Amino acid sequence: MVAWLKIVYNDVYDLTVQNRKLQLSSFGRSRRTAARAQDKTQDKTQDKESGNRKPMAGKPRKRARAGTAKPSAVAPSPARQPAAAAMIAKRIEEDIVLGRRRPRERLVEQDLCDLVGTHRGDVRLALFELEKKGLVERIPNRGAIVRGLTPLEVSEIYRVREELEVMAVRIIPFPVAPKDISRLEQLQRQHTTAIAAGDLLTVFYSNLSFHQVLFGLCGNSCLIETIDWLAQKVYGIRSYANAFPESLERARRDHLDMIKAIRESARDELIALTRRHLEPSPQAYIRDYERRFGKAETTDGFGKGPADRTPR
Repeated sequence: MVAWLKIVYNDVYDLTVQNRKLQLSSFGRSRRTAARAQDKTQDKTQDKESGNRKPMAGKPRKRARAGTAKPSAVAPSPARQPAAAAMIAKRIEEDIVLGRRRPRERLVEQDLCDLVGTHRGDVRLALFELEKKGLVERIPNRGAIVRGLTPLEVSEIYRVREELEVMAVRIIPFPVAPKDISRLEQLQRQHTTAIAAGDLLTVFYSNLSFHQVLFGLCGNSCLIETIDWLAQKVYGIRSYANAFPESLERARRDHLDMIKAIRESARDELIALTRRHLEPSPQAYIRDYERRFGKAETTDGFGKGPADRTPR
């Protein structure tokens, strides 16, 4: 009787365990089936909304993991347009050339912003470009000022300018082509017209172009570039000579004589004119400097020794 009960108990127990396993297995399959059905429904919905093709059979869909998605490429911001800075630099440069801004005058960034209706980024870029040209100087804790050259600096620059410009006219191939002479004559007419009209800005630009064409005839690009660079450094002193009508008239006559010398291939005359043509601006600047700041060390005749008088 005891053994029979043990056998029955075991059978019942085994059946109970097996039924429990079947129930768990069926429950698991039902959950997995329901999950797959839900995934398919979601996939169909996503495919329908996005219009993408369904993945190929046999290749499981990759699920995105949090934090692993690559960020979308961000388009670089466009480079700043230099137009505003160039306009500001040109305006300040012209003010210096015309004597509206004097040597050692402060260039206050906010004032320049208000003047041209822009922000400080453009103003700072403009001042940086003018500093490279030698027209503006930056002083720590004070900001930017119009560069003020001493008489000694002016004499040294003009001494070098004289030698380089004479070198240029000395190597100009003669005879000069008629088209180049015509170009010089055209610029000289503009210069003469501007003097008569009192248009000092056009006087400056036409004079600048005249000499660029003249020295460009030498054909030495390094020499031409150096002459232009040194001419930029002394833009600020040109207004001192241009303030006197006799200086403008002398410059006009010098241009006409230079054209005549080129036409006649008179090199010695052209060299002498080139030397003489440089004199008025530094002389006028040094006179004004010594009137304002007192007598300073300078050179007489661009490097012939210290002078105890203001150059004529």
